[in-house]
Amino acid sequence: MSPKQRSVLLVAAVAGVLGAWHALAPSWRVPLPTPADLAEERLQDFRDALYFPIREFLGGGNPYDPAAMFAHWPVRQDFNLYQPYHLLLHAPFAVAGYRAGAVAFSVFSLLLLVALGALAAHAVRRHVPVPFAVTAVVVSALLVASQVGKAQLYVGQVNPLIALGAAGALLARRDRPGWAAVALALAWLKPQYGFPLAVLLFARGSHRVAVRGTAIAAAASLPVVLLLVVRGGGIGSFLDVVTANLTHARATDYGAVDSPTAQRIDVAAVLFRVTGWAPSGVELVVLAAVLVVSVLLVRRLDRVSAGPVADLLTCLAVVVCVVHQPGDVLIAVPAMAATAALGWRHRAEPGWGAAAAAVLALAVPFAHLYTVDTAVVSVFGARAAVTVDGLAVVLAWGLAVFAAVRLTPARTAEPVVAG
Repeated sequence: MSPKQRSVLLVAAVAGVLGAWHALAPSWRVPLPTPADLAEERLQDFRDALYFPIREFLGGGNPYDPAAMFAHWPVRQDFNLYQPYHLLLHAPFAVAGYRAGAVAFSVFSLLLLVALGALAAHAVRRHVPVPFAVTAVVVSALLVASQVGKAQLYVGQVNPLIALGAAGALLARRDRPGWAAVALALAWLKPQYGFPLAVLLFARGSHRVAVRGTAIAAAASLPVVLLLVVRGGGIGSFLDVVTANLTHARATDYGAVDSPTAQRIDVAAVLFRVTGWAPSGVELVVLAAVLVVSVLLVRRLDRVSAGPVADLLTCLAVVVCVVHQPGDVLIAVPAMAATAALGWRHRAEPGWGAAAAAVLALAVPFAHLYTVDTAVVSVFGARAAVTVDGLAVVLAWGLAVFAAVRLTPARTAEPVVAG
């Protein structure tokens, strides 16, 4: 390691430690939840999507029932259709007091962000001979300082674990398909990640990873589903709860496709906020169209040994094809790092400029800090502020599609390696 690299490592490490301390502070300062504090944003996802749903489950109830959650606990959001195994996997963070659980979960999430930085360094090292430690520390520090990274800890989201699973599945699908399947099962924690990712992995030749990962997630969730069915009095009652959950989610100001205030970044929701147009069935059309286009192109990219761009396009397809929020782009961090590094090396070749531009567009949610948001609101208004991230991510997907079209004719075809 050169003196310059050691200096970069030291500066990034100090910045990362300071950023981590600042990002963890909300977890030990958050007030205990009460009906009067429902608007509290600190750890709101930990409160609404982890702590109290698990408490409801451990207490003998069904946390997927919005009516039960609102009646029994001080929550602002319903508990969405996370994989049922989530209620067991994260139970250790809900058995202690609220603040102790919040601190423990925030520290755990911070460690997952560092692990994601390490995965990014591993992805870069596959293509560019840079020191692993330097890349890992720099990416981790940037993550903690970014809006996307800070939001995970401030709001208490489970995205770091899902991002680690998605990135792990993509990076290990050829060399270690068994571990890749386990990683995919973690990405299935939220079905809007698991389903499109499994489809794309299957299309890229990783048939066993897609099938086994999905099966692992289903098997892990089955005991919880059976218990909830028995508690509810039968499969019909359980399906009624699922229907009520979906109906509630579609009507919220943060989840509805035709909400002008939602921060969704998928194509259907961005289309509405830009044009005011959301025809019936648009979400299913977008889901099918994005997956078909992306499947065709990632297969071609794999055949011409453009793996990092294929991974980037895969991650972008996952977040624009179905309902997602800005923080969900966390899954693309290793692919962004590898594409940026390889794009710099091949910057003079056709297609790599578009790939680099896709990385820059995808960086917008990470750079959308509070000061940036305040400036956007003051100049363009609140609707623009909740739309800019979505526009940038959809643009990134479009640029990745263009890069894939440009890259594929330029190289000699190679067979897809199944995993």
